[in-house]
Amino acid sequence: MKDESGPSRADQVSAARPAYRADLAGGLDRFFEPARADCPWCGCARLTNRLRTTDLLQHKPGRFTLDRCGDCGHVFQNPRLSAAGLEFYYRDFYDGLGEQQLGRTFGGRTRMYVGRAESLLPYEPAPKTWLDVGTGHGHFCEAARTVHPGTSFDGLDFTDGVELAERAGRVERGYRGSFPDLAPELTGRYDVVSMFHYLEHSTEPHRELRAAHTALRPGGHLLIEVPDPDSRYARLLGRWWLPWLQPQHLHFVPVGNLRRGLTDLGFTVVAEQHAEPHDPVDLLAGAWLALDAAAPRDDLPWLPKPPNAFHRALRGAMLLAGIPVLLLGTLLDRCVAAPLSHRLGLSNAYRLLARRD
Repeated sequence: MKDESGPSRADQVSAARPAYRADLAGGLDRFFEPARADCPWCGCARLTNRLRTTDLLQHKPGRFTLDRCGDCGHVFQNPRLSAAGLEFYYRDFYDGLGEQQLGRTFGGRTRMYVGRAESLLPYEPAPKTWLDVGTGHGHFCEAARTVHPGTSFDGLDFTDGVELAERAGRVERGYRGSFPDLAPELTGRYDVVSMFHYLEHSTEPHRELRAAHTALRPGGHLLIEVPDPDSRYARLLGRWWLPWLQPQHLHFVPVGNLRRGLTDLGFTVVAEQHAEPHDPVDLLAGAWLALDAAAPRDDLPWLPKPPNAFHRALRGAMLLAGIPVLLLGTLLDRCVAAPLSHRLGLSNAYRLLARRD
């Protein structure tokens, strides 16, 4: 019987393989900008290597380096992806082959979204207008409306997910494009601007913060959540720490840097949270990444050919054998580490709320 829901994953992979083969024929150099010799946050030239890794999620070819500034502690991808590299490594991650899987993941995190929305209540209980930057398919806005029923939620994203969010009614207005480029037409329009795990994807975080200042009315609030590069898990798990997420994550801003950067732009930081934004998945995700890396590859269009029957069977057997480790990781994450995450310095993210002066 014909599947009316659309082409199968195998058909999608086969259809995408020629384009990936053509992209890779010219080598990987064009996917990277020249390496820089100074910190993009403070300009200091004292850089040390923080991490070298590969693409542990999609398993696309390439090696990626994170450097750390010896002065301010900023961690950044160096060399950074070029425009061609961003297109190549984002393709089939949030859209295409990856859209359905990530859609299920993001759509099932309602409790987290509600917690983010509730963090504003003590400071601005009834905002009229809210712009969620990096909104994806708008799942946060849909959940936040239960906390702020009188608020008009708009979304902004550089993918077509924001257009889907508008059609689905999760946002009232969806803007597709670059926030710094769109900000002038949004001047003073919003009571709240949120950036949840968005800033680390940006090529120029400073420009994003200036854009938020532009879009907010005086007295409005900017709500930011990002991975914490100073988390102990980042050191303990090394390349298996999920928030490194190479090569999509370009910048990791220590909380002190972000606080000072916001103050310099004319914001007053009114709240800092570490325990609340912690997502208790570090050991589970690290175990999964290591297990997935050890197993033979799945059928992926950037690989020269599909895996044979033996490799498919071996992959299935290895993943099945790893289930007890994954269950143990989940238990430790949720029952042992989560209650003590902030006290032990394990929180994998932090959240700042800042008022535009």
